[in-house]
Amino acid sequence: MLRSPFFCFLFFLLLFSCKEETIHPVDTTSIRKDASDNRQKGISNFENKNFNSAFYHFNKSKITYETIKDSANIVFNLIQMASIQQINGDYYGSKETLTEALPFLKKKDIYSAAINNFFGIADKELSLYNDAIHYYQEATADCTDEVSKQAPLHNIATVYIEQKKYDEAIQILKSILDNKVLDKETNEKAKVLDNLGFAYFKNGLTEKGLSLMQEGYQLRKQIDDFYGSIESNLHLAEYFLKTDSKKSNQYAQAAYEIATRFNSVDERLKALSFLISNDSGNKNAQYAQKYITINDSIIKVRNNFKNKFAKIKYDSKKEKDENQKLRLQKVENELSIQEAKYQRIFFIIGITSLSLLLLYLRKFYQNRNRIEKIKTAYDTETRIAKDIHDELANDVFYAITYTQTQSLTKEEVKETLLQKLNHIYTRVRGISRENNSIDTGINYAANLKEMLSTYNSNETNVSITNMDKVNWESIDEIKKVTIQRVLQELMVNMKKHSNAHVVVLKFESTANTIIINYSDNGKGCKIDQIVKNGLQSMENRILSIKGTITFDSEPEKSFKVKITLPK
Repeated sequence: MLRSPFFCFLFFLLLFSCKEETIHPVDTTSIRKDASDNRQKGISNFENKNFNSAFYHFNKSKITYETIKDSANIVFNLIQMASIQQINGDYYGSKETLTEALPFLKKKDIYSAAINNFFGIADKELSLYNDAIHYYQEATADCTDEVSKQAPLHNIATVYIEQKKYDEAIQILKSILDNKVLDKETNEKAKVLDNLGFAYFKNGLTEKGLSLMQEGYQLRKQIDDFYGSIESNLHLAEYFLKTDSKKSNQYAQAAYEIATRFNSVDERLKALSFLISNDSGNKNAQYAQKYITINDSIIKVRNNFKNKFAKIKYDSKKEKDENQKLRLQKVENELSIQEAKYQRIFFIIGITSLSLLLLYLRKFYQNRNRIEKIKTAYDTETRIAKDIHDELANDVFYAITYTQTQSLTKEEVKETLLQKLNHIYTRVRGISRENNSIDTGINYAANLKEMLSTYNSNETNVSITNMDKVNWESIDEIKKVTIQRVLQELMVNMKKHSNAHVVVLKFESTANTIIINYSDNGKGCKIDQIVKNGLQSMENRILSIKGTITFDSEPEKSFKVKITLPK
């Protein structure tokens, strides 16, 4: 592959930039010296075309600089490694190497421009022309001066020529010439003239194209740019290929001889292809045989280079990993001693803390249970006292007054008194049953029904439906107690506040839930008065067993409650 003088310019600019950035007059540690020595060996071998050794030393330098996090030198080494891979045809490998450098870029500068330019070269050689143009444009944007911008711009033009977009190529190349920045760079100006002439020729302007190609060729001869003259000879050989085979042959032969001297294999193959096309005699077979031999040889050589570069990277990574493993092992051994010591301390602290926590929790729950029992007993006593005062005391006082004002000798007076005493007895039994412990065994359903039935009276009819459809034995004791207490509070609330004549309790059972619907035709109340009426405790009880309770009531209308419990 023909290497651009602009490429060489970028290389030396990078080298100069790196040397300026990495001067460390104070830091003379062995690590930095070792990295610097390997970098210098890489540069020396690169200049002498000892590519395997150069790649090895650049890679060693890169790994060493990684240990001290010297981003500038890491990027420099990776760029040189990618350049070596491209020189030897390993374009995919070079892209991987360039990708390694991206995380170490700190800003847009000559390094990022070089990386994008090399990405463009790789994609161009892989015929990924649109990607190549994208990277060349990025490189142009990253360049900090007009001179360095010309290389990626020129490369974009060469890609347009490959894509047969000759007008776009001509426009870029003319702008480079018009810019005058290359007037003092004769070899680069010669290359632009040559490519501009070639683009005109391919676009149909043959005379103008020939004039510019010959001007570029003569300029290269004046400055002894033999390497650059290979490209001029190849372009002129192609120009005369169909019009003057003799001249085409002369230029192709010259290109072949110079390319052989510089060991430029791709250019030798290109020159041979023209010689094969121009010659139909005995030499044609010789040229064809040479072409086959060189082509087979370069494929083998480049494959060998690819494998060697991959092996150098693999061996270096393996060595780095082993060194890191040894360092980690040493650190781990040192830490393990400390860890064992701290483990014993933490174990003792942990056991002590756990013991103290368990003691605290035990005391906490004991106190909470004691407080709950006291509160429950207090609530029960308060409720009993209130029931006795509000209802039973009035009935007893009325019975006493009745005996004092009526003649007990009369049968009808005796009968009325007996009824009043029986009513008092029934109320005493009711209060006693309300505050007794709840039997949650096989008699639970019967006791629950009996409790609810006690609220039947001449004024209130209590209807209970579908209670026998619930499998009470499958429900745990806490839920049974909760159901009875909640329904008991509902009935007490009804008795005290609603003045209901009809109360309906409907039980429903599904696979996973129990649903209890309560409704009465009492005077109802506002929802915000529920707390005042004591119904908030019902909601708390239901929520504690993961159930739900909803109230539906308005003043002077019915009062409804829906309770849903999981089984």
